[in-house]
Amino acid sequence: MTELHQKVQNWLNQDPDFETKSELQNLFNQAQSGNADAEKELAMRFDGRLQFGTAGLRGRLQAGSMGMNRVLVAQAAKGLANYLLANDKEPSIVIGYDGRKNSKIFAQDTAEIMAGAGVKALLMPRLLPTPVLAYAIRHFDATAGVMVTASHNPPDDNGYKVYLGKNNGGGQIVSPADKEIAQQIDLATQINIGEYARSQNYQILDETVINQYIEKTAKLAIEPECELNYVYTAMHGVGKEILLKTLQAAHLPLPHIVAEQAEPDPTFHTVAFPNPEEKGALDLAIELAKAQNAEFIIANDPDADRLAVAIPDEQGNWKPLHGNVVGCLLAWYVAQRAKKSGKTGTLACSLVSSPALEQIAQKYGFHNEETLTGFKYIAKVPNLVFGFEEALGYLVDPDKVSDKDGISAVIMFLDLVRSLKATGKTIQQHIADFTQEFGAYASSQISLRVKDLADIPKLMDAFRQNPPTQIGENKIVQSKDYLQGTEPNNILVYALDNGSRLIVRPSGTEPKVKVYLDVKGNDAIDAMRVLEKFDGAVRELLRSEQFGKQDC
Repeated sequence: MTELHQKVQNWLNQDPDFETKSELQNLFNQAQSGNADAEKELAMRFDGRLQFGTAGLRGRLQAGSMGMNRVLVAQAAKGLANYLLANDKEPSIVIGYDGRKNSKIFAQDTAEIMAGAGVKALLMPRLLPTPVLAYAIRHFDATAGVMVTASHNPPDDNGYKVYLGKNNGGGQIVSPADKEIAQQIDLATQINIGEYARSQNYQILDETVINQYIEKTAKLAIEPECELNYVYTAMHGVGKEILLKTLQAAHLPLPHIVAEQAEPDPTFHTVAFPNPEEKGALDLAIELAKAQNAEFIIANDPDADRLAVAIPDEQGNWKPLHGNVVGCLLAWYVAQRAKKSGKTGTLACSLVSSPALEQIAQKYGFHNEETLTGFKYIAKVPNLVFGFEEALGYLVDPDKVSDKDGISAVIMFLDLVRSLKATGKTIQQHIADFTQEFGAYASSQISLRVKDLADIPKLMDAFRQNPPTQIGENKIVQSKDYLQGTEPNNILVYALDNGSRLIVRPSGTEPKVKVYLDVKGNDAIDAMRVLEKFDGAVRELLRSEQFGKQDC
């Protein structure tokens, strides 16, 4: 038997899942019969392991060491349990899960393995948003947390998001914890998962922690009551129940709900990608908004840690607001509220987010901090008052959770709208006021989705080995490679002579390279003109031979 076939057989011997075991056995039988395609598929399925990093695990639901499945999750749970036992005398963990395929069974497997290893395990009672899990870690002062979710990834994916509590603050893991946990997982793979001790002695939580999350989030609403005519979509995720309960607790008007996307559905059958940023994802919401003559649309992603907003223009054409626009509007509003209450602290965003945040911080006397990408960094900023990332992530209530929170962000955004209504202003007028106050900023993103993950380092290497000196008519006057920094990160930043900025980085959760464009203009129209020209020049650069003729 070849080394590959031995790996497959070992995997089959320990797979407890009928579906993945049957799938792999059929593939194995074909390969043993000489089917070259099946042999090639097996080689891909076992070409290493799905890597555990600061984003935890995320990948396609399939058998084999390169997929998300019960064997891989059991090994991750055992490795994480050993890590916690080595770092805490009485470790505890809270485990949550969303509505994706296998999320519940992955969570149950984790609870049983944790309990069997001697870690106190608390399991959420049902499908719930990621922010509720993040809140529970702090509430119980747990050593760690796991959320089984792939957030807004395609339907065939799932993931395993790890948090560290107590002295680590309850946020997502950062280095070196990721490497230390990965080492423990590697050790765990040397034992058949059937030999892991398992126990039913874990606690299934009641409604108390959920109700406390709702109660605390509802207290964010402080503006005078008024009518609001708006549409909400849960994007086939788990956001609706908790959001509606929070709205009721906050005495906020309820939205028109996109019925087709209201309940958890692991197939996400109405959208190509269950991500509010993707083209077409808000089509059903826009259809309902037009029918109801709504003022605006709000959307959560499937695990409800992100918020998207869409508004109509003067011609009645609905368009999503860029994450930087929503982030800056929330930052402005939060800063005003904090200033009134005498609170000081820091406004933070990731380096790929809008530079406009610095202007807001300066105006209201707050510190400003730019972090590496991800809320694992943003949430750790000392004295944080507000944090955001352009990918629709907002942290409006850092005293409650240490991660982005799409439910809290909805409540704060609705309160912002209520404050505008009290002065007779619309969201559109408020955006114009922002430009008048802080300048005309504009942002966009180019996503280069790859079929082969090996193409990602090739593209990043192309930038490093033959760096661009000019984009369109503008010269690059400064560049920074974050791989050379004290906290190495695969990010490239280019500043142009007209004040524009280009950032290139691989996605931490999806098979793509993200290219971020930021510009500033004399006014809103000028900024969009500069951005459109910059976008065209960047796409032309990416389509060149130098960068592998990217399809963008």
